[in-house]
Amino acid sequence: MTLLLNIDVPDVETALRFYTTAFDLKVGRRFGADFVELLGWPAPVYLLTKAAGTIGAGGDQRRYSRHWTPVHPDIVVDDVDGAVERAVAAGAKLEAAAKDTTWGRIAMLADPFGHGFCLLQFNERGYDALL
Repeated sequence: MTLLLNIDVPDVETALRFYTTAFDLKVGRRFGADFVELLGWPAPVYLLTKAAGTIGAGGDQRRYSRHWTPVHPDIVVDDVDGAVERAVAAGAKLEAAAKDTTWGRIAMLADPFGHGFCLLQFNERGYDALL
């Protein structure tokens, strides 16, 4: 099996600038003007232009104001504070500043299109600290 991460955005060029700047992802392939593959994470990321108001899965209308979904990416980094600075400089919105946990550090953010994500920095025990 293979995991692919697809991210609907209203403007693929703006999304391309954000994701390559914030996370140092690189363009793999372009599939026309509205569909781009990004590489650099364990799973490829596909940015797809989908206009706000169009119907997505489940019959819901796409919207790009901040929205919540139970499925979101957790991006593991070596330095959460530096990663927060880089993401915010690229256009992310910081929603919860980095805080310490038993397993490491976490910060909560949203991309410029309303999609939430977390930045995680594991300590030496990582999630095993929860056992």
